[in-house]
Amino acid sequence: MKKVILFACIGMLSHTIFAQEFGMDLQLRPRVEYRHGFKTLIPDGVDAATFVSQRSRLNFKYGSEKLKAYISLQNVRVWGDVNTLSVNDVNGTAIHEAWASFKLDSEFSFKMGRQEIIYDDARIFGNVDWAQAGRSHDAFIATYQPNAKNRLDVGLAMNEQDETLFQKDYDVNNYKAFQYAWYHTSLDNMNLSLLALNTGFTYEANGKQEVDYNQTLGAFASFGKKQFKADASIYFQTGKIADRSLSAYNMAGNLYYQVASEFTVGVGAEILSGTDMDTTSDKLNSFNPLFGTNHKFNGWMDYFYVANHINSVGLLDISVPLKYQKEKVTLQLVPHLFSSAANVFDNLGHKKDNYLGTEIDFSFGYKIADNIDFQLGYSHMFATETMQVLKGGNHKNTNNWAWAMFVFKPKLFTYTNKQ
Repeated sequence: MKKVILFACIGMLSHTIFAQEFGMDLQLRPRVEYRHGFKTLIPDGVDAATFVSQRSRLNFKYGSEKLKAYISLQNVRVWGDVNTLSVNDVNGTAIHEAWASFKLDSEFSFKMGRQEIIYDDARIFGNVDWAQAGRSHDAFIATYQPNAKNRLDVGLAMNEQDETLFQKDYDVNNYKAFQYAWYHTSLDNMNLSLLALNTGFTYEANGKQEVDYNQTLGAFASFGKKQFKADASIYFQTGKIADRSLSAYNMAGNLYYQVASEFTVGVGAEILSGTDMDTTSDKLNSFNPLFGTNHKFNGWMDYFYVANHINSVGLLDISVPLKYQKEKVTLQLVPHLFSSAANVFDNLGHKKDNYLGTEIDFSFGYKIADNIDFQLGYSHMFATETMQVLKGGNHKNTNNWAWAMFVFKPKLFTYTNKQ
């Protein structure tokens, strides 16, 4: 009898693992940086920062016809942040992603858990992959996809600090909740997406924590035909932040032309509305790109919207990206011309010129092997007095940033058994 049960279990297990996929891969990403005016103008008498940071990720994936699951464990560290005999780590091991998705039928599916959320050009929702920690959300997403050209996602997040018996304040530096709908359709040579996002943030009022909601509504479109590519987006924000009325906008457009098979030239412009420094109104006019991969936009030195420049004077960014790519080599040169979108005043009440400065970004990439990349970059900021009013420091100092990084992505294990 025991043998019968044993063989039955083995048969069931064989049937269970049939038509399934298992995988495990690793990412190691050490990066050395030289910061002498990164994110903010360097003050007088201050030396540059130099350090090596590293992301280490171990990823597990499972897939079948109905069910998919993914877990990504990561450790982010600075070389030397603990001594060589330490039994503890500063950041420890964290769960970057841990989600499961279930397919009800050919059109409906659900995804829930800790996950990256990326849409369109990652301006509003992105994974911020440049940051060693990256960004992920605890969220639930329902997807309706009737065909390959149309897709509707409805997502929601509801955040609390811990398990409680009664309502408690939410003291995490994070949003309290969001709900969104994202629709995407593909047309001839064109893609169009529409986004409606409702986001709640906490604030203190009369000794009590309250939640205000603001709404982000907009569209993103991309076009490509032969050597020509273009994209454009427009977003509006309304609602309230900390009991202040919000009315803001973001508009962007980019054109790219492939001059030769290896060389592409482009031109782009983006404006994010801001609030005048001398305003007497309680209304906030500063656009916030919320959960976007902001390092990708407005210069790689992260002067704008990378945990900074929120609820400020906004930005006008004009860029001319140049890209050369041939076989294993990629070269990029991106000049940016920055201006404030709203009025800037110094501490004496004098109105400043809107021009903030020019940033030059350069990067070099070389693919050593299928799972090994090498990248390096240099950026230089030519700032003005107006930038100094916003950022402090000294605009006359040399403000630059350099970095070099290896990316190792070995596949440790892959197993597929298809029927």
